[in-house]
Amino acid sequence: MSPRFAIRPITPADDLAVARIIRGVMPEFGADGPGFAIHDPEVDAMSAAYDRPGAAYFVVELDGRVQGGGGVAPLEGGPEGVCELRKMYFLPALRGLGAGAALMQRCLDQARALGFRQVYLETLRGMDAAQKLYERTGFRRLDGPLGATGHFGCNRFYLLDLA
Repeated sequence: MSPRFAIRPITPADDLAVARIIRGVMPEFGADGPGFAIHDPEVDAMSAAYDRPGAAYFVVELDGRVQGGGGVAPLEGGPEGVCELRKMYFLPALRGLGAGAALMQRCLDQARALGFRQVYLETLRGMDAAQKLYERTGFRRLDGPLGATGHFGCNRFYLLDLA
């Protein structure tokens, strides 16, 4: 049976749904205070924020409704050739269907196509399913952050070499 979800590039019509997902999911994991991506100005206009060189954001639809998303963009203040996996969140209805692995692969393929050599991400304790996905994908844990994301609330850091 084929999955009921579809992955596609974000459009301006998706901005409200994506903002609601980010603002709904992050507090589930205690990521709603200062130092978390929930407060990034781009949350209200994700399609515009990722409509630039070196960036891409994808939404995941389940039965025709946007239920998640994630993207890549150059790591702010980071080494050249490193992008960041950013704002990858799913509503509960989408979890456990393989959408995380599928979106991860789409983002990594896009990062390679954009010429990045490494992918960095930040997360936090408690997002256990996400961390298992990162580790299954080949990300390795780092002792501390890279770049200057401003997300000082995060306490887990990962890096993947793109071969």
